[in-house]
Amino acid sequence: MGRIQCQGCHDGEPLAFDFTMAFHPIVDIERRSVWGYEALVRGTEGQGAFQILSQVDETNRYKFDQACRVKAIELAGSLFLNGDTKLSINFMPNAVYEPAACIRATLEAARRVGFAHEQIMFEFTENERMADVAHVKRIISEYRKQGFVTALDDFGAGYAGLNLLANFLPDLIKLDMELIRGIATSPERQIIIACITTMARELGVTVLAEGVETDAELIALRAAGIHLFQGYLFAKPAIARLPDIYIPDSTNLFTADGPAGAPTLPNAA
Repeated sequence: MGRIQCQGCHDGEPLAFDFTMAFHPIVDIERRSVWGYEALVRGTEGQGAFQILSQVDETNRYKFDQACRVKAIELAGSLFLNGDTKLSINFMPNAVYEPAACIRATLEAARRVGFAHEQIMFEFTENERMADVAHVKRIISEYRKQGFVTALDDFGAGYAGLNLLANFLPDLIKLDMELIRGIATSPERQIIIACITTMARELGVTVLAEGVETDAELIALRAAGIHLFQGYLFAKPAIARLPDIYIPDSTNLFTADGPAGAPTLPNAA
């Protein structure tokens, strides 16, 4: 069954819609540098992700997932100047039929543009419970074998929680923005995130806080020991290019006059 379905990327009609990628930076606040970029689906005329994803269904899910990976790697290959910069790609576990076979187009795209496997991170999440945990484990195992980084997105939202962490033990977890929102004035959220960070450290899992929008949120999250961040505080996604990035000084976030040490880095990659 898996072998027949895997023909989906080669057979049938091409996608009935076009798309491109926007790039959103992930910053390492301790090093005051760009750790990587997440590739986000966008329309070629600036349409949001929803307008593109609403056209994805059972008939084209596999082909779309493959096309997203290739598009992200090809664009990153022409934009990234630093060979250590990570490229984060979202993938749909239900669109991967046979891990070793389904990764071939990704490997070929990386080879074609000279992109090291270690630079690629695959993010996975499910808004509903995963029907086949063993299958997702096989995917993650194969990706690790190939040298890719794996990440669990939206940690703390819906089903993306402790059970998935225990089952898959990814290299990185991305804290859901709803868990982060309001952390500056919420002792409860501060305690929860501090505990998650401690637990992850003991498991050898890196924590990334996404959806960070204010200096106050950043300060509270730094106090929990987090050093990787993503959010509008640093930059908004830029379509088919790398945005300019604001990175505050991690040692002295505030002066009497406001944020301190906050240069804008042009197209940092």
